[in-house]
Amino acid sequence: MPYNEETGTVTGTKDKHYNILWFAQACMTNALRLEEYISDAEREGDSELAEFFRKAQADSHKGAEQAKQLIAARLSQGG
Repeated sequence: MPYNEETGTVTGTKDKHYNILWFAQACMTNALRLEEYISDAEREGDSELAEFFRKAQADSHKGAEQAKQLIAARLSQGG
């Protein structure tokens, strides 16, 4: 399938909708994974690394929330 061709016929969901849903899920998955990384760093006494991962986790939370708001707004508008 050419790069510029719509793949909604394959997934049943238009690319632009699939992409934002994927992004929200990826951000939430990342936030969960980072929780483990924070715990690992804290267990090793590496507060600098734990803080780095906390900031990354906050960014993931922010991305997920923004995506969820965009999805909700588009659903309320009918697509």
